[in-house]
Amino acid sequence: MVGTISLVVVEDDPRMRDRLQAAFANSDAITVIEWAATAAQGIAAVEAQAPDVLLVDLGLPDASGITVIERAHRLHPQCDIMVVTVFGDQRNVLASIEAGATGYLLKDDSDTDYVGSILDLRAGGSPITPIIARQLLQRLQPPANGAGGEAAASILSPRENEVLNLLSRGFAYQEIARLLEVSPHTVGTYVKRLYEKLQVRSRGEAVFEAQRMGLLS
Repeated sequence: MVGTISLVVVEDDPRMRDRLQAAFANSDAITVIEWAATAAQGIAAVEAQAPDVLLVDLGLPDASGITVIERAHRLHPQCDIMVVTVFGDQRNVLASIEAGATGYLLKDDSDTDYVGSILDLRAGGSPITPIIARQLLQRLQPPANGAGGEAAASILSPRENEVLNLLSRGFAYQEIARLLEVSPHTVGTYVKRLYEKLQVRSRGEAVFEAQRMGLLS
């Protein structure tokens, strides 16, 4: 369709692909010109196409989505790049931005307006999940006196720390339950406590906040 924003999507999670397909199917402003499920397919897509926008996950089955970002940015400097991922840790955020990403959204936020975010991105904005933006700003500020990982760690119990570290490594609730020899319901209780103590609402936000506070081993 003439005048629409051309989009390449690189996403391997079927549920997330369904969410994105539903969002873009109702938009007259965006046309998905290619879907890819691996980094290799994503690189092939940006080599064959010249999209206005690349939407890419980082946790792909064959390589990090950052490799796709780097390739797209090198081939098409005018292409706007949006990361949509579960990874909210500082290393992945900064690596994505350095590679060429100008937007960064966490999948856990079910209220995200993906069409609106892409329109904003294409208009020159940089849509970023608020918790990510706050941490990036805090990273530029000098550390407060007395702020240390040991003091921060005291807010969590040893078991909550275990769950947090397993969450940061991508384990599902059932896997964590099996590793800790507890029920998935118990894991859910620990996660709820984690979210309350860290004042976050999702796994990605929890990992990012924990990274900033020095809670991850």
